[in-house]
Amino acid sequence: MDKLTKSAIGQVIRYLMVSAISVMLGMISLEAQTDELKQDLKGKIVDRLETSAVVLGEVMDTPESAIPQNLLDSAVCVGIIPAVKKGAFVVGAAYGRGVMECRQAGNGPWGPPLMIGMHAGSYGFQWGVTATDLIFVVRNAGGARDLLRSKGVLGADASVAAGPVGRTVQAQTDLRLNAQILTYSRSRGLFVGVSLKGAAVKPDSEANMVLYGRLIDPPKFVFQRGQAVPKEAKPLLAALHRYSPRGGAPLASLAIPRR
Repeated sequence: MDKLTKSAIGQVIRYLMVSAISVMLGMISLEAQTDELKQDLKGKIVDRLETSAVVLGEVMDTPESAIPQNLLDSAVCVGIIPAVKKGAFVVGAAYGRGVMECRQAGNGPWGPPLMIGMHAGSYGFQWGVTATDLIFVVRNAGGARDLLRSKGVLGADASVAAGPVGRTVQAQTDLRLNAQILTYSRSRGLFVGVSLKGAAVKPDSEANMVLYGRLIDPPKFVFQRGQAVPKEAKPLLAALHRYSPRGGAPLASLAIPRR
């Protein structure tokens, strides 16, 4: 083997070594960036859970705007989406991230949270330029079933209506109380006009993966008894237990569909 060949082989070996080192450093850097992104998302999840607890507390502690106690006690699930923002002043899509809590087996204690996202077109949304907090109450097993079966589109199968407010409201004959899902809003903007029919509510898969460290089957997960509640959700669960420690309806006969 002549010197020229040896030199060429040596260059190739050095190139391969440098390339391997570069790939390893790139993988280490990518892993570090991934961990940083996960930590950033984890912080946002914690903030989402804490803010949802605050929103629920502020709504329920204001008698004139509280969800009537009998309606909250009948709830199988409660969804809270704080600080929903819209893209245009009058016409435009709205998007927000929040959390949905369900009673285990429908009438047990409040279970672990399901992180969710909501997207809606311009239909029915006429909010001011600042954020709006949304709450929806799923009142029975049929509402939960239809919400899941319709892939999260409010009103696609289950009936949806704007919910009455005030702790002393007992309008059991009101047509709105026939709705399976009742929706509420609290706007900090200049005006508010809310219709959640057609809004898509879907699991936030990335956030759920970060929160639980594994893939979950949302319909089965939220209603199953014995699920551990992450510590980050304790303030929200404490608020729900404070305002409605017992209630709901049994889901024994409900076939929860898979997505």
